Amino acid sequence: MQRRFWLCVAAMAALPMVHATAMAQAWPARPIKLVVPFPPGGLIDNMARLVAPKLGQELGQSIVIDNKPGAGGNLGAAEAARATADGYTLLMASPPLTINPALYSKLPYKPESIVPLGLLGRVPNVLVVNPASGIQSVADLSARIKARPGQLNYASNGQGTSLHLSAELYKSQAGLFVTHIPYRGAAAGLTAVMADEVSMMFDNLPSALGLINGGKLKALAVTTPQRSSALPGVPTMEEAGLKGYQVFAWFGLAAPAGLPAPVQQKIEQALERVAQQPEVKAAIQKAGAEPTWLNAPSMASFMQADTAQWKSVASYAKIALD
Repeated sequence: MQRRFWLCVAAMAALPMVHATAMAQAWPARPIKLVVPFPPGGLIDNMARLVAPKLGQELGQSIVIDNKPGAGGNLGAAEAARATADGYTLLMASPPLTINPALYSKLPYKPESIVPLGLLGRVPNVLVVNPASGIQSVADLSARIKARPGQLNYASNGQGTSLHLSAELYKSQAGLFVTHIPYRGAAAGLTAVMADEVSMMFDNLPSALGLINGGKLKALAVTTPQRSSALPGVPTMEEAGLKGYQVFAWFGLAAPAGLPAPVQQKIEQALERVAQQPEVKAAIQKAGAEPTWLNAPSMASFMQADTAQWKSVASYAKIALD
């Protein structure tokens, strides 16, 4: 009798493991939604449309893009955070996940309600000036700003963006006083640089590259730890004298917290296989980004450090968006 009792106990204890295994084998049984917190046509959306069919092939199920722009990426993140944690809703992760917690005292979701699955690529920002300015280096630019404190301006694509905070980090490290002029989008800001309405701007490298190569903008430095393969002759900000300066846009996948472990493992393994495909790496490079694979734990550590950096910058620059 006692032996039968313990056999029953053992069988009941094994039920969750059997259920989890069965769930992993059955999943995915229907299309998966990938929430993109930006409108169609931008870099993050383009990367989502690159990755989705490849990941779908690995998982044996179609992945449908669902663009949910608004509130600096918060609307899309909130939708993903509220979704059932069953593997059928994923999020295209990008810098707002680490920037917005530093800028908003209240978010429409809890940051811990979203878990990273893997980082796929990094996108350098690039510091540009008007070629007619005579400025040849970051040191030249810093010297000019220090000679005219408060008299010069810089452009960005809006308050609280990666481009805005890239400039604020530069200001804080170099001890500069230069005024922020937010424009409606990066294109308008770059036009202002070319028209000599502002002295400088940080932009995502892919959108500025054509103007740089065409001689309409002068690139002084990229913001990643290593030089960009797209601009190998342009130094990094650290090489230009700003020790520890490191900023990049990035993209990867995340999901609502609480995914069943077998499902999460299945997604992570499939995503890593996608990240290693030569055609995916080539497409990422063609877009002006750098293929960079980080697994879920490494991506979580990166996001934690990135948020801490932006909290420091936001505090220094007194930036708050609510």
